[in-house]
Amino acid sequence: MAGLKRRGLLVGGALLAAPHFVSRGWAQEGYPNKPIRLVLGFAPGGVADIVARLVAPRLSELLGQTVLVDNRPGAGGIVATEAVVRSAPDGHTLLWTTSSTATGVALYKRLPYDALSDLAFISTVSYFDHVLAVAPGFEPRDLRQTIAYGRANPGRLNIGSISVGNAQHLGAELLRAMLGIEATVVTYRGTPDLLNAVVAGDVQIASEILPPVLPQLQAGRLRALAIATKERFPLLPEAPTAEEAGLPGYVVRSWNGISVPAATPQAIVERLSGAVGAVMAHPELRGRLQELGVSPGANSPAEFKAFFAAEARRWSAVIDEARIERQ
Repeated sequence: MAGLKRRGLLVGGALLAAPHFVSRGWAQEGYPNKPIRLVLGFAPGGVADIVARLVAPRLSELLGQTVLVDNRPGAGGIVATEAVVRSAPDGHTLLWTTSSTATGVALYKRLPYDALSDLAFISTVSYFDHVLAVAPGFEPRDLRQTIAYGRANPGRLNIGSISVGNAQHLGAELLRAMLGIEATVVTYRGTPDLLNAVVAGDVQIASEILPPVLPQLQAGRLRALAIATKERFPLLPEAPTAEEAGLPGYVVRSWNGISVPAATPQAIVERLSGAVGAVMAHPELRGRLQELGVSPGANSPAEFKAFFAAEARRWSAVIDEARIERQ
């Protein structure tokens, strides 16, 4: 099995520029033998959909069959996940697995599946760093000053996010808890409403993923207090990490990956893992993703499963701490 994965990783980068050769070589081994559906729990147009549609054609080239993005929005990704869990475990139906898949394990009292046991994890694909953004005129000029302001003015600091229970909201709740100050987390229907509220002063800090905020930061319409990750984002070199800004341990990243039904043969799991790894190593794709505010990153099936389990545990603790009612 490991040989299949090694071969995919070794030849993938070199052959992405020669799709016809790749198609013949990989198709001869019997999988895949028909188009592949990549089921996505979001509507078209969002950042997750954009990334999936950038990745799908390259997977098509490498696997020798068309990879079609199948948008099935609804219930925080539950509709899409259930559809994949119940599909034939033959590698022709893939799930665009997300942070919401992991947080849903903690947020919902009952799910029509057990994500950890009903899915076989292929690889992560990309990460979306979270950013703490403020209006340009916000008087505290950095995160340390903001923490001091919050302590000196209990109840006057509002942190905005979107959609109760998603990664942005949980990141905001984690921020409130780690700051150790009296602050209110306010949720909005979508990113435009959130960013307008920051500019208007209704909330002082926006906790959001970087991609939809990046153009506002680059244009100077918003200012980044910190990026909630361990390393600075290449296209925002002036924005400090949370640790550099005075809040060590505040790391919040949304992410996307690919999984399949749990009973999928291990040989197919390894084939897909090698293909995803080769695709995500492609320099042109990596550059395009970074332009969007997205960090590419692939790993092994075992690493992805361990990461998923850790994410579910982590956010379950945040939900308990924030006393968010389970749905």
